[in-house]
Amino acid sequence: RELECDVVLKDEQLDLAVLKVRNPKEALPTLPLADSDQLQVGDLVLAIGNPFGVGQTVTQGIVSALARSQVGISDYQFFIQTDAAINPGNSGGALVDIEGKLVGINTAIFSRGGGSNGIGFAIPSNMVKVFVDSARRGGSAVELPWIGAELQPVTSDIAESLGLDRPSGVLITSILRKSPAEAAGLDAGDLVVAVDGIEVSDPRVFNYRLATKGVGNVAKLTVNRAGKLIEVPVKLMTAPETTPRE
Repeated sequence: RELECDVVLKDEQLDLAVLKVRNPKEALPTLPLADSDQLQVGDLVLAIGNPFGVGQTVTQGIVSALARSQVGISDYQFFIQTDAAINPGNSGGALVDIEGKLVGINTAIFSRGGGSNGIGFAIPSNMVKVFVDSARRGGSAVELPWIGAELQPVTSDIAESLGLDRPSGVLITSILRKSPAEAAGLDAGDLVVAVDGIEVSDPRVFNYRLATKGVGNVAKLTVNRAGKLIEVPVKLMTAPETTPRE
């Protein structure tokens, strides 16, 4: 079936859009959202889509990796990787678990020839939920959390200088005045190793964790300060914009 829709909200940074069906004549079926943070490598998943215009298809596979952040698709990179066959035309289709819950939205494949090579990527449902909630509130743009801290990944040299066994966490290089980070007492040189008890490995993963918390909530950062671990609660504010996003 083809249904006329209106674009309620779209965001190129997240590679997502919310559509509203115009005057549906019947109640449309929906999928419940799963908690994508509960996924594990090896979990069975189904990828639904319309590849090559042949009509709806379903392929089966497993979650082959989590937290892929070097894909180059969006600013808030944190993807589910699956070996379920995803081909051109699957983008926007559902990735569901064996209980029929939505765990992700298919968005890209890794391919040199245009076909599926068993490496597909999906946007996690927890990020989708943040996006949908923004649309329901009637916002013209997605509200992304911001704490006002400049971050950099931890290289091997930095890890050695900090006495770490391996590179991990994100290093705060500067704090903006009158920002949530300043109000929380964070300092340049602090090493953030986890958000709400979940380890972060680079700034992209850190931004994803904040994004899924949502504006107005409090994120509990585990900080390595001079070799001691402390917990710092930070209230999340809306990211300031120098130019409006369309």
